Amino acid sequence: MTTRSLLLTLCCVFLIAFGQLLFKSAALQWRIDGFSWTSVQSFASPRMSVALVVYAVATILWVYVLRTAPLSSAYLVMSLAFVIVPVVSHFILGEPLTVNTLVGGGLIVLGIAIASR
Repeated sequence: MTTRSLLLTLCCVFLIAFGQLLFKSAALQWRIDGFSWTSVQSFASPRMSVALVVYAVATILWVYVLRTAPLSSAYLVMSLAFVIVPVVSHFILGEPLTVNTLVGGGLIVLGIAIASR
């Protein structure tokens, strides 16, 4: 994997992480009271709209990365989202960050290091 492909893939990872934070934030604002216009309006919030745009951009960038990078290498890097999202959600959303989550994240990073050699 070239440095350029790696950097673009890391951009995808951070876009996905940012999108997940926006989805969570939008979900917390979503008022569900059956299938009503109020439910639809609260679902179609600005945060949800931005999250969908961020995911669309990440998807387009991901497809672009796949033009030049091997899927097996690029997908390894994408798994960093499983480490970044819990850590960032702890600091931004105040969600708990347990030892198990940290150990699991460390194992993911170790697995990436081993598999990418």
